Amino acid sequence: MSGKDWLSLILLSVLWGGSFFFVGVAVPWLPPFTIVLIRVGVAALVLAFALPALGVALPRGRAVWAALMVMGFLNNVVPFSLYVVAQGQISSGLASILNATTPLWGVAVAHLATQDERLSWPKALGVLTGFLGVAVMMGQAGDGGTFWAQAACLCAALSYALAGVWARRFKPLGLAPLSLALGQLACATLILVPLVALVDRPWTLALPPLPVIAALLGLAVLSTSFAYGLYFRLIASAGAVNAFLVTFLVPVSAVALGIAFLGEALAPRQVAGMALIALGLLILDARLWRRVRTRGGRLPPLDTPEDI
Repeated sequence: MSGKDWLSLILLSVLWGGSFFFVGVAVPWLPPFTIVLIRVGVAALVLAFALPALGVALPRGRAVWAALMVMGFLNNVVPFSLYVVAQGQISSGLASILNATTPLWGVAVAHLATQDERLSWPKALGVLTGFLGVAVMMGQAGDGGTFWAQAACLCAALSYALAGVWARRFKPLGLAPLSLALGQLACATLILVPLVALVDRPWTLALPPLPVIAALLGLAVLSTSFAYGLYFRLIASAGAVNAFLVTFLVPVSAVALGIAFLGEALAPRQVAGMALIALGLLILDARLWRRVRTRGGRLPPLDTPEDI
């Protein structure tokens, strides 16, 4: 990757790590579904204005929008909501570490749901190592609330993995990545509006203080709409496998922000679990095995998800 790609990768990790920080700021003041609705609704508005200016076509067709509705549910409504609920019980740093299990779930789901991404021995070893890290972190959960909050994060990561498999159907449709992002965010907004009205009753809520409003705007504009654009640009420039490296960096950013601004701390077992998850992700990266086979030889860049 070029120096510009590395800067984009680091910035993306800060933006996605920052999403856990922004949620941590907002959680004490607003109910979960309201936070998620603001995130996806504002982000959808930003992209709706940005796409025509960028010359990107909007999604069209009933079948496309039906598929986008499922995508918005799996990739936005479910995981965003579960992480917000979980962060009422656990730190933003711990939530981000559990979010890093998404590629582990992705390998398992792809093995079960597809014919061309079967589980190899290196992948199986990576998955087992990563989930061993999860077991280390959750094995000594102090109370039921903490345990179930961590379980919610794992379910959110699983939902992301399911969305990744579902997204395969958009490739033959020729839908631009930013158009896909707008479509799923718009659909997620439509799903959440009646849910927020029934459950949260936002008209009864007090206006949050200015720092919380700023955090919500940062969550929607920076960590969602802008981050989507940066991510897809990074894939186009550096390849999907190199963009996959952001998974290693997001917990670092989230943990650092949580410690610096939210007074959070990680227990030793959580650090050990994070190390095992990182090792599992490293094992999943096909470049490691190519280095073993070539005994340290220089490797060509990998650009397809099948190489993970």
